[in-house]
Amino acid sequence: MSTLIADSGSTKTRWVLLSPGGQRTECLTQGLNPHFTDDATFRQTLQSLALPREAVSQIHFYGAGCGSEGAKSRVNTLLAESFKNADIHVEGDLMGACRATCGHSSGLVGILGTGSNACWFNGLAIKDQVFSTGYILGDEGSGNHIGRLLLKHYLCGTMPDSVQRLFQEFCTDSKESIINNLYRKPNPNRYLASFAPFVAQYQQDPFINSLLLSAFDSFFQNLIAPIRHHAETLHLVGSVAHHFHTPLQAAAQRHGINLGIILLDPLPGLEKYHQ
Repeated sequence: MSTLIADSGSTKTRWVLLSPGGQRTECLTQGLNPHFTDDATFRQTLQSLALPREAVSQIHFYGAGCGSEGAKSRVNTLLAESFKNADIHVEGDLMGACRATCGHSSGLVGILGTGSNACWFNGLAIKDQVFSTGYILGDEGSGNHIGRLLLKHYLCGTMPDSVQRLFQEFCTDSKESIINNLYRKPNPNRYLASFAPFVAQYQQDPFINSLLLSAFDSFFQNLIAPIRHHAETLHLVGSVAHHFHTPLQAAAQRHGINLGIILLDPLPGLEKYHQ
């Protein structure tokens, strides 16, 4: 029998099936954040998985938006519909980050991807964290926060001309279309985060660098400062942590934080943890 591990963010979900004999099968689907994904879409996405469902005996699903018991129960029920022989365990993506970076040891752990989060992990459980307020009120330092800062400067006309010309080559949406994507279409958090590649390409520009430092300052002030008394080294998981290491390191130093393990994604660490 096989073990299925899922790392589900708001943008994408990576699935790895570990079969007897060491065989490994990986699949990619859209993100399955229960805050943004309705049941019908969730079911359709699961049905699209080209996996031998009857052979899956265990599922470990780590997902953005799965921190509450209600969300865990809903995701568990939806998974059970497709994988009828499996023993299913659903945890939040923050627990996945903890297990991937710390294993069974303690540490400060954060996520910087489409969204953001952070906690103190005691080696067994998450024991201290700031309540996550999501992409409208929180997600400081995340891809959608960076996109939000960038778009505000663009829409309000406070972006330098040189950066504005580059941005208009990257994004051909009119200002009216941008507002429509933010306020009238689904998954505005993904839309905001879609501008992170532009920021990554031009992160050496003084304006972009200042924007990044502002975003990461907010991350350390709002999500790390309340829990930093536990430790001074922070482990991170996520695309933003991986691709913006230099400004992130500069912001960490300003706040007296050491950066430890930084993973683009937690799957390798989770495979090791569950093996």
